[in-house]
Amino acid sequence: MKIVVLDGYALNPGDLSWEALQQSGELTVYDRTPADQIVKRCEGAEIVFTNKTPLTEETLKQLNKLQYIGVLATGYNVVNTAAAKTQGIIVCNAPDYSTASVVQTVFALLLELTNHVQRHSDAVASGKWSQSKDWCFWNYPLSELSGKTLGIIGFGNIGQKVAAVGAAFGMHILCTSKTRRTHTGVQDFRWVDTPELLSNADVISLHCPLVPETKGLINKTTLSQMKRTAFLINTSRGPVVEDDDLAHALNNDVIAGAGLDVLTTEPPPPDNPLLKAKNCIITPHIGWASKEARLRLMQITVDNLNAFMQGKPVNVVN
Repeated sequence: MKIVVLDGYALNPGDLSWEALQQSGELTVYDRTPADQIVKRCEGAEIVFTNKTPLTEETLKQLNKLQYIGVLATGYNVVNTAAAKTQGIIVCNAPDYSTASVVQTVFALLLELTNHVQRHSDAVASGKWSQSKDWCFWNYPLSELSGKTLGIIGFGNIGQKVAAVGAAFGMHILCTSKTRRTHTGVQDFRWVDTPELLSNADVISLHCPLVPETKGLINKTTLSQMKRTAFLINTSRGPVVEDDDLAHALNNDVIAGAGLDVLTTEPPPPDNPLLKAKNCIITPHIGWASKEARLRLMQITVDNLNAFMQGKPVNVVN
């Protein structure tokens, strides 16, 4: 069985092992694969794994031995699943491996906006505390989460955990989602429609999938409905937010700040206006990437393949 990993570097930059996959067949791992090399590298392979390397209908038609595609992520829009199904190719993803890490990232971004830990640490390192006339100082406003309102758009596994952590901080929870649960298990929780959430939340955290209905959900109009003191957190998908509109809103005090782990184009072009926007914290799509999460992703990947080879595929998305 010939197995090819097209872009394994993000999952395993060298601190994990591919040994479990090697036990299933003849394994070749590429750190990255340019578009013009995809067909050549997959030639003769029965099993292909991809993270962000696209497998289009045109590409799949040239891979007549391919039986199984494993997506090294939860999102699987990089694969034309309909074309794969037509060719009898099973496509499986890896759900829920990064929930804890993404939730942690949400609050890391939010706490930086409320406590400015890195900025104050940098100020201390530059000597400002040593030069202070008082025993403490702060250069940026500090605010508590307790008593604030957290608005969550999307209530899957990650949204639910974000609600629980927000409640533990003493926040009031508002949520809007395509599917509403009868019992959430979260105190001080209320379902609302999107306009009410936008206008009442002190913090808005995005956890919706990227579908036509959510593309550009956060735009000039919706940003104008938010509190001027509100923070926006996005750890979902970049295109849910209109980058230009958010940059304008930040620079003109329409909202107070943003914490982003995703952007519309990744990596972003140097002229993306958010890179220089006021009070905008950006991390390079690392919410999923803790070692613990990547270990879970590797295990799910192996388990998915083993289930397929036993004729009982799981986590099938086509």
